[in-house]
Amino acid sequence: MNAADGKRETESEQLAWDFDAPETAEASGTHPGGSVPVAADEGTRRFAPGTVAWIAALQPDDEDALRLDRLDVGAMDADAAARLWAKVAAWVESDQVAYYIDDSPVSSDAAYDARMRCLQRLEAAFPSLDSPQSPTHRVGGAFSNDFVSVRHPSRMMSLDDVFSIEELRDWYDGVREDLEWPEGKPLPMTCEVKIDGLALNLIYRNGVLEQGLTRGDGVIGEDITMNVRTIATIPQNLAGPASDIPEFVEIRGEVFMRWDDFHALNERNEDEGHAPFANPRNAAAGSLRQKDPRITATRRLSFYAHGLGTLRWGGGSAHQGHDQVDDQSQAYDLYKKWGIPVSPHNREVTDFSQILDMIDYYGEHRGDIEHALDGIVVKVDDLALQRRLGATSRAPRWAIAYKYPPEEVNTELLNIIVQVGRTGRVTPVAVLKPVYVAGSTVARTTLHNPFEVKRKGILIGDTVVVRKAGDVIPELVGPVLERRKGREGQLHEFVMPTRCPSCGAVLAPAKEGDKDIRCPNVESCPAQLTERIINLGSRKAFDIEHLGDQSAIALTNPEENRPDSVASYDPYRTEIEVKPGQEPEPYEPVEGLQLPAMQTPVLSSEAGLFGLDAEMLRDVRVWREAPIIEVREQIGRNGKKRKIRRRIGGSGLWHQVPAFWTTPTNARAATSEKAIEQANARGDDLESYPGYAVPRDAHIVHELTRTLRNGTVVHQPVYVRPMENTYKLFDEINKAKQADLWRVLVALSIRRLGPPTARTIADHFGSLEAIEQASVEDLTEIDGIGEEIASSVVDWFAKSREPGDWRGRILTAWKAAGVGQIEHKNTDPQTLAGMTVVVTGSLEDFSRDSAKEAIVSHGGKASGSVSKKTTYVVVGENPGSKATKAEELGLPILDEAQFHHLLDTGEPGEPAVHADAGTADALQPELTN
Repeated sequence: MNAADGKRETESEQLAWDFDAPETAEASGTHPGGSVPVAADEGTRRFAPGTVAWIAALQPDDEDALRLDRLDVGAMDADAAARLWAKVAAWVESDQVAYYIDDSPVSSDAAYDARMRCLQRLEAAFPSLDSPQSPTHRVGGAFSNDFVSVRHPSRMMSLDDVFSIEELRDWYDGVREDLEWPEGKPLPMTCEVKIDGLALNLIYRNGVLEQGLTRGDGVIGEDITMNVRTIATIPQNLAGPASDIPEFVEIRGEVFMRWDDFHALNERNEDEGHAPFANPRNAAAGSLRQKDPRITATRRLSFYAHGLGTLRWGGGSAHQGHDQVDDQSQAYDLYKKWGIPVSPHNREVTDFSQILDMIDYYGEHRGDIEHALDGIVVKVDDLALQRRLGATSRAPRWAIAYKYPPEEVNTELLNIIVQVGRTGRVTPVAVLKPVYVAGSTVARTTLHNPFEVKRKGILIGDTVVVRKAGDVIPELVGPVLERRKGREGQLHEFVMPTRCPSCGAVLAPAKEGDKDIRCPNVESCPAQLTERIINLGSRKAFDIEHLGDQSAIALTNPEENRPDSVASYDPYRTEIEVKPGQEPEPYEPVEGLQLPAMQTPVLSSEAGLFGLDAEMLRDVRVWREAPIIEVREQIGRNGKKRKIRRRIGGSGLWHQVPAFWTTPTNARAATSEKAIEQANARGDDLESYPGYAVPRDAHIVHELTRTLRNGTVVHQPVYVRPMENTYKLFDEINKAKQADLWRVLVALSIRRLGPPTARTIADHFGSLEAIEQASVEDLTEIDGIGEEIASSVVDWFAKSREPGDWRGRILTAWKAAGVGQIEHKNTDPQTLAGMTVVVTGSLEDFSRDSAKEAIVSHGGKASGSVSKKTTYVVVGENPGSKATKAEELGLPILDEAQFHHLLDTGEPGEPAVHADAGTADALQPELTN
C-alpha cells in the first residue's frame, strides 16, 4: 500500500465498518448461546473503502457485492477506480457466462445487480473506463457454440433496473419531461410482471414459425428452434384471418416454468435419483438448451409474449405499415388474435399511483401467481412516443424494470446446530452468514430433519442458496456446487448429535421409522418448557399479550446466552461507542472479575404459571449483548452540530439486565409543595424517607448518604420496582383463567392438537372433565377427528392420571386457579352446518383467525383451499389466488356484508352471483387489467 492509501485510511469519513451493520445477534460473530463460533470477518473490514488494499480484499460473495452499493466512487482516485472496475467487470463477465451459457449461476441476482450498478457508477464518474466492450453495454453473456449462431433481425434490448420507488419516480418524471408531457394529462403506460425466465425471440414468416432464438448478447443469439417447437403454448402457425397475418414478425417474450410444473419435475428428478433444480429459472434454462429436443419436450415449459421487434405486413394485408400498430396494448391484442399467449397480469395505467398499486399488489401476492417473478416492468404504451424517447446502447429509455428485494440470495453456511421444540422434536438449524433477502436480514433457517440435510446435499462451509418469499419462513434451497471448487478441505458433513443440547438426554425417534428425532425428557428439558410456555401465551392458546419469546425465556431459562468465560463478560457497559471507522478497544476483564452465580428458573413447569407474583420475578435477569454504536457528528440545516448514532453490530460482550423489574432508580426529591402534591397523587411513600418520594411497590436496594450545604445529612433511597409490562403480564394471566375450553386444550401442548380440532372437541364434550374421561372411540365418533389425534389426546390425559406425572401437576394447579372450569357451551346458531367456507383477502371486521373461529363456531368448516366441495368463498381486499380459482370453478363469491348475513341466517343475503356472471371482477379489480 502506498502512502496516499495509508492517508486515505486514517482520514476517510467512510471506512469499511460503515458497511457492516448486522441487526441480529447471529451477525455479531457469536451465537447468542455462546456455543457456535463464527469466524470474524477479516476481509474488507480492515481497510478504508475504495483503497487499493480494500479492492484487493474484495471477495466474489454477496456480502462484498452489497458493500459496493455503499461505496462513494466519487471519492476514489483514477488508479483505484480502474483497479476496481477491472475486478468487478471480470466477475460480471464470469457471472454472465455461468448464467447465460452454462445455466449454472454461481452468484445470486442481488450480487450480480450490485456489481453491475458499481460498474455503471464507475463509468459515470470516470468516463475513460466506459468502452463498447464493457459488460454494461452487453445485454447478456456470450452465446454458446453448442447451437448455431444467428443474428437477430433487430437488436434485442435489455431493460435498466431500479430498486427503489424514488428511482422509479425519477425515471417516470424524466420520461414526462423528455416528452414535454403536459402537467395533469394522463400518460398511457403498461405495467407487466417481470417473469423470472429466459428471453426468447420468435420469428414468424407468413404466419409460420421459422426460428426461435435466445437473446445471446442482443445482436447474435442461438438457434434453438427444435427445442422451441416442443413448447405447447407456442403456436407453429399464427391464427386468425389471412389479412391479419404479417409477412414477417419478431415476437419477443419469456420462456418459464410454472410452479406446479417445476415441483412436478423436481419430484420426478428425486424419484430417479437426480439432483433437484434450485429454482424454476434454472429448470427452464436447463430444459430449453438441451441438445436432445425430446428431453425439452418432457419439461412442460411455458411462454408469454411481452415485446414486438420487426413487423412487416404483406401486400395483401389489411394493415398498411408498422405504424398501424400504435401502442403496446394493440400489439398484445394482435398476439391474442394470433394465438400467442400473453400474461393475464398485464395492466394499463395512466398515472404513477396506479403503477404503485401494481407494485404493492404483486409485492404482496408474489407467490400467488403461476410463475416466479422478480419485479414489475413499466413501459410507455404509445410506440410513436417510444421512438421519440429512443434508447441507450443496451436499453430503451421508454421502459424500466422495478425489481423487488431479491427472494433468492447466496450466502455462507457457517454451521448447522440443533434446536428443541415444545414436543421434544430436535430440528437441525442452518446458521448463515447474515444476508438481506425479501425485505429482512436472515441469519438462520430450519432444515427440518437430518434426512432433509442429506437430501439437499449441503455441507457446512458451503455457499448456499437461500429463498424467502414475503413473510414466509426462509428456506435453504441447496448448495452452489461451483463454489466448492478448491475449497473441498474447508467443508464437512453435518452429524446429528446423540444427546439433547438443552438437557443432555439421549435422543431417539418416538417410534420406529420416524424421521423426526426427539428428546424424551418432556417434563424438565428447558428448551421444551420454554417452547411450551411460548405456545400457551400465543394467540392460538391463552392469548397472553406480554408472554412472548423473551418473557418465556426469562421465566424458564434465564441463563440462555450466558457467556462461557469472563473474557466475554462486561458488566459495566450496556453499549460501546466508536467514532466512524474506529474499532472498539480490545476488552480486558478487570482483575478478579467472575461470572455471576447461575439462576434457578422461576418456572420449572407450566403448573406454576398461575401462581406467579411480582415478588417472585424481582431478581430475574437475562443476558444481553452490548451493541457497537457508531457516533458521528453532522451539521444540520440550522448550522448546528448534532450527533448521529447508528448500531453497526454486536460487540461479543455480554451483561445482565433485569427482566421484569426496573434497574436501580434514585428516589425523587419531594420538598416543594408541588412535588409533595404530585407524590401524594401517585400514592408514593413520603414518610419512610423524609424529603423523598418512594413508590408504594418499590423495594429499597440501598441508600445514598448525602450532606447538604447547611450540614444536614440525608439518606436518599435507591429502589427497584416492577415494570409496567410486568403488571400488564399479570393482568393478562388473570384474564387467561377465564379462557374458553378449546384454548385450554391448545395451551396444554398436546401433540397434533391445534385450534380447529380443539374447538371441535370442546364443542362436543363441553367440559374438561368429560374430555379427560373420553376414549379413542368417543373421540373418533366426532366428525373430523381421526384415530391419530384421538390417541394423542387420550394418551396425554391417561398419563396425567399416573402418580407424580408432570401433566397431572399442571391440571391440578390450573384447576385450582380456576382454569378450564367454565363449562363450554356454544350458543352460536349452527347456521353453517354442512358448509365449507374459504376466506381470502382482508376483511374489516375479522382477522384471519377470527373469521375462521366464526365459521367453526357457527357449525361450518373453515378451509384453507378452494375446491369443488367449497360452498362459499368470502373475498376481501387484496385477495390471493383462491379468488381466481373460485372464479374458474364458478363458485359463489361473497363480500363481507354477505358473510355477516351468512353467519346470522345461513343465507348470503342477496343471492351470491357466480363468478361467470361478473361479480368476481367487481369484487377484485386487482385481478383484472
